[in-house]
Amino acid sequence: MECRIELTASPDPADVQVVSDGLDAYNAAHGAPMDWVPLAIFVRDGQGNIAGGLIGGTFWGWLYVGRLWIEESLRGQGYGSRLLAEAEQEAVRRGCHHVCLDTQDFQARPFYEKHGYRVYGEVSDMPLGHSRYSLEKKLTPG
Repeated sequence: MECRIELTASPDPADVQVVSDGLDAYNAAHGAPMDWVPLAIFVRDGQGNIAGGLIGGTFWGWLYVGRLWIEESLRGQGYGSRLLAEAEQEAVRRGCHHVCLDTQDFQARPFYEKHGYRVYGEVSDMPLGHSRYSLEKKLTPG
């Protein structure tokens, strides 16, 4: 049987699900079943509008922080630290032992390092002229 390669910028969600399910089944067969549980924590202003948040999830004993953002007028007031601490506490409650995330050189690397994260990887020119850093931290219960 001959197959063809198809490239698309707007994949059918059902097609994406087939690929996800296939990888999940492969991983499960090797002792790593997908146990992803989403995590979202928001900062809301007095009118209930989102002024910041942390989006990620937990799986395989790890917390993954996909995005952490605070509205510029609220930065430096401890909201980012509170979001990160809340996410870490929830991850421990979920049985996680580590957390990982990525940040750019123009984003929040010093913020994360101040909170005990360490860089374990760097990708240069992502975007061009900048570096992307991968960081991790061991979580401790309590």
